[in-house]
Amino acid sequence: MPDEAYMSQAQLTFFKQTLETELALLQENMRQTSEHLSLQQETPDPADRATQEENHSLELRARDRERKHLKTIHAALRRIEEGSYGYCEETGEKIGLQRLLARPTTRLCLEAQERHERRERQFNH
Repeated sequence: MPDEAYMSQAQLTFFKQTLETELALLQENMRQTSEHLSLQQETPDPADRATQEENHSLELRARDRERKHLKTIHAALRRIEEGSYGYCEETGEKIGLQRLLARPTTRLCLEAQERHERRERQFNH
């Protein structure tokens, strides 16, 4: 694809709509989770209570992941508005449409992501 065709207005519109749809679904899921958690009632049975607490804990962890993902979606939408969407934050190179289709919130090209993961593995071991 020619350089001038990359991140055309049509592509930016597509990714913006994709991100906004994902954002709306995530917000609805978070709303439902909050509603579900507020409706739960305590049970006197210790086994049932343990199960309920475990489920509650799992839902809270999922909600925390969703909250973090909201930030990545908002950041991607900001990059679209600023004109930097689709370009690696480290190298400035094109991220590529295939990678963006697979993960529309990505900030790094594949090579930069691999370097980042290698450094992470190196310092976490």
